[in-house]
Amino acid sequence: MSWDSYLDNLVAQSKDASGSVHVDRCVIIGLDGGAKWTTDGHANALKLQGQEGANIAKCFKSKDFTAFMAGGVFAEGVKYQFLREEDGKLVLAKKKGNGALSIQSSKTALVLAHCPEGSQQGNANKSVAVIAEYLESLGM
Repeated sequence: MSWDSYLDNLVAQSKDASGSVHVDRCVIIGLDGGAKWTTDGHANALKLQGQEGANIAKCFKSKDFTAFMAGGVFAEGVKYQFLREEDGKLVLAKKKGNGALSIQSSKTALVLAHCPEGSQQGNANKSVAVIAEYLESLGM
């Protein structure tokens, strides 16, 4: 079974009442070490580079987000300004002119979504929550 089908579901979950999609790229990575569960070959893949996945996973695993506060959140070589974290499970970040990141953890994974500039990050937050909570329900 391919994890890439979860990316299709995540993008679909970001649709609003008018049918507009609010997530253009996404990825699922492991909480231990940040290894990608989904492939970069997917049409909507968020292509993390180098140590980006490992750095994100490290902050979530330790529930210590000071690295994000001090240096931002990196994805695809872009530095996003850390906005806030909630309950050690959700991180929100933004880069003016580029869009926003919503990252939510389950027991064993992190679901990351990129919301393009001008779209509603709230819809992206909702879509990562749906996938993360589904993985939690499976014990993952």
